[in-house]
Amino acid sequence: MLFKSLKLYLNQELNLEAFLAVLVDFGYLRQSQISAEGDFSCRGGIIDIFPFSFQLPIRIDLDNEKVSSIKAFDPANGQALWQHNIVIILPFKKSSNTKSAVFREEFPLNNFVDLNVGDLVVHNQHGIGRFRGLQKIKAGGGLKDHLVIEYDRNEKLYVPVAAMHLVQKYIAFHAAKPKLYRLGNKEWQRVKARTRKGIAKLAWELLGLQAVRLASIGFKFSADTEWQADFEKTFPYLETPDQIKTTSEVKSDMESSKPMDRLLCGDVGYGKTEVAMRAAFKAVMDNKQVAYLVPTTILAEQHYQNFNARLANFPVNVQMLSRFKTKRQQDEIIKNLHQGMVDIVIGTHRLLSPDVGFKDLGLVIVDEEQRFGVKAKEQLKKLKNTIDILVLTATPIPRTLYMSLMGAKDFSVINTSPQNRLPIKTVVVEYDTDLVTQAIKRELARQGQVFFLHNRILDLEKIKDKIARNLPVGARIRIAHGQMPAKLLEQIMSDFIAGKIDVLVSTTIIESGIDIPNANTIIVNNAQMFGLSDLHQLRGRVGRFNRAAYAYFMVPGNQRAVLENDAKKRLQAIQEHSDLGAGFNIAMEDLEIRGAGNLLGQEQHGFITAVGFDLYCRLLKEAITNFKKAGVFDETHN
Repeated sequence: MLFKSLKLYLNQELNLEAFLAVLVDFGYLRQSQISAEGDFSCRGGIIDIFPFSFQLPIRIDLDNEKVSSIKAFDPANGQALWQHNIVIILPFKKSSNTKSAVFREEFPLNNFVDLNVGDLVVHNQHGIGRFRGLQKIKAGGGLKDHLVIEYDRNEKLYVPVAAMHLVQKYIAFHAAKPKLYRLGNKEWQRVKARTRKGIAKLAWELLGLQAVRLASIGFKFSADTEWQADFEKTFPYLETPDQIKTTSEVKSDMESSKPMDRLLCGDVGYGKTEVAMRAAFKAVMDNKQVAYLVPTTILAEQHYQNFNARLANFPVNVQMLSRFKTKRQQDEIIKNLHQGMVDIVIGTHRLLSPDVGFKDLGLVIVDEEQRFGVKAKEQLKKLKNTIDILVLTATPIPRTLYMSLMGAKDFSVINTSPQNRLPIKTVVVEYDTDLVTQAIKRELARQGQVFFLHNRILDLEKIKDKIARNLPVGARIRIAHGQMPAKLLEQIMSDFIAGKIDVLVSTTIIESGIDIPNANTIIVNNAQMFGLSDLHQLRGRVGRFNRAAYAYFMVPGNQRAVLENDAKKRLQAIQEHSDLGAGFNIAMEDLEIRGAGNLLGQEQHGFITAVGFDLYCRLLKEAITNFKKAGVFDETHN
């Protein structure tokens, strides 16, 4: 129910039958007695509802079809607790995937897509056709299930379920619908051969880059020290199995004489920073310097505070290089870097400036490399053959591509959520002042904090004042944006992290960040203006603790009917994929909407269009495996 909401207020005239029909349409389930979110019941003129995003259910009393009271109540004993003057009920959705699949964002793509009747599919040997469902066919002395695929001129192919690995859903990322092939036609074999040749070129380039790096000699870090174990014990949470595995992979790379070039993929808030911190500490234990490159000054400040807190009992000098520092302070830090007096420096692209140098740089950590410009990436490439590089990303590539590339690149994936982490309750809805007030008041009532994101500096102050008018007396609300004086912005962010600000009205400067466990509601205004991965990143600012978190993506009511199709797809996807670990689904949807050109280049995008994404990945993996089997890129051949 994209964009919809239902407002109830005292003395409202209410058509009971129509109201109950709307609740059912919103996904609520009628019960004899309510016990969980999404339930409702009706007894005469009393309606009980447990609305989405509410901590407690509400009871509505009707007097001759007029709302006489709206009260929160305790579902355990039915005791009324407090009166509401107005409540806004949002659609309820139990599952993150509402598609009805024929069977299972057993098939190769079962991690993130379902196959439905009418979908385009690719058969490895026969090309692109249309899936028409399952049919029992006589085979082997009995009736057995077969996939029915329709090709050009209504030709049918019946594929035994035992051979279903030959069939994949056709996904080509924003391409025009492809033509259906003819059975027995050689055109498909020609297209596949041409694609295989183009993919081989990519595999050759990937393996060639890997071979150059493997032929280079880097610094061989020592095994862990006792201090390493002491430092890792200061981590305040329980490590996930993936964190432990990934940390081991990174340390193994560092202890090798080959320069590390590892990409660490992990969903928002899944603990990539901790892996990076352990790698940084290990480098410092061997008297090497570490550069930690981040995309925003806010994130640099957060990492700086976090590193200092964790390293308080160790003789490690951590500094930050960003616009939060004065020119004089920056000059002093740069001088100390040259002299080797700074062990770890955290900063923005300023770290890649020509005047920044190191006495003995051993490790570069890059947070969200895709958010840096071309020049910054070129600077990083120059380091990769001699310096250990660890790149972190919260926008993970789809699993299928990961499996295909893993023979050519060093990947680590953190795919298990931290202990006690809950999915973020996500809703896309028209902007409504009363709903904003309701969401903020609910968060403040449990002593939490709220992000309100409005990405226009021009009227940020006006938005803040509008929100403040409806908040309880004493609520602390401030604004933050990238054009503020550095010291003021630094102070505001420090105050928010310390819990001295209740509501932060800001631009996208807060998009990337580390844990603020007490901030568990985010409201994004004009959500239609953001990309899908941006929406996922913004949602990741909350839900870092063991309490329910809420993300409201709001669109202007007057623009609902004219939203561009891609915007609608993005908003639908962010609401559907709200489970823990949804980053893979988001990445897949994002590729479908934006195209794969940014990931693999336009030429490869064309090959994906020709044969579909899954077959493309299979052919890529095949090419990488064949080159490696042939020994073309063995170290002995370089």
